[in-house]
Amino acid sequence: MGQRLQGIEEFVAAAEAGSFALAAQRLHVTRSAVAKSIARLEARLNTRLFLRTTRSQSLTEEGHGYYERCRRVLAELEAAEAVTDAARSTASGLVRLSMPAMLGRLKVGPLLLALARRHPQLSLELSFNDRRVDLVEEGLDLAIRSGELADSAELAARPVGMQWMALCASPAYLAEHGHPANIDDLKEPHEAVLYARDGQISSWRFHDTEGRLVDVTLPSRLRCDSAEVLLEAAIGGMGLARLPAWLAADALAAGTLVRVFDEPRPFGFALHVIRSRSRYLPLKTRVVIDWLAEHLPPLLAAR
Repeated sequence: MGQRLQGIEEFVAAAEAGSFALAAQRLHVTRSAVAKSIARLEARLNTRLFLRTTRSQSLTEEGHGYYERCRRVLAELEAAEAVTDAARSTASGLVRLSMPAMLGRLKVGPLLLALARRHPQLSLELSFNDRRVDLVEEGLDLAIRSGELADSAELAARPVGMQWMALCASPAYLAEHGHPANIDDLKEPHEAVLYARDGQISSWRFHDTEGRLVDVTLPSRLRCDSAEVLLEAAIGGMGLARLPAWLAADALAAGTLVRVFDEPRPFGFALHVIRSRSRYLPLKTRVVIDWLAEHLPPLLAAR
């Protein structure tokens, strides 16, 4: 039964929205994910549901008939889910969530503790690590991911804020090595403390004065997968650091770090909470997603 429902939600959303792109916005997935789901559905049915041109798309005759039946099926499912949720006065059950370590400990964890206090029957199992997890294989309900998401018909994503990046250094480091005035000055004799995971070094990204993305990599004596250690290293004068602005905010306010220069345009990484796509979204999971979408973005607002 589950396989027979795959692709139906995307198909109905595309038929109602009039385009794959608008359907993707409604479902919080990429346009490519919608297109792939509908293509698999058409292959399974051995029927063309949409007529596609470079400028538009429209339902075929078979597509119109299939849409009417699918719309009624989804309406029945939504009614059944509403009855189930209405029987509950509060979210209950276990939600397993993975998140980046530093962000989780300082921002997400406290938010979820506050949520748990509001819902005494809600249980949380939280994992704090920076590796890329597999939701299905690891039995997770949700994960928070930073950066660009790969196209996936199996995952749904909802934005929960932006991690704006700041280029920082200690006053002592700048006094000794000189003070870069712009992106072009980021070269020797300067060195950096860099984030690296599984042997892969993350280069720094900036927007130049034309709005183009520029990658910068400096020599470094320290590379690690802990943003907390990079923060302490930068405060200790070991090099320039590219840090999430929310993480550097206290040090910047205290003067133990300073911004190296004003960037032409801020650069940041989008944060999403992701889940496996399914027709039914349990109340316990929806409550967690809604809470994060409402309360996390203001905590990351520093630029």
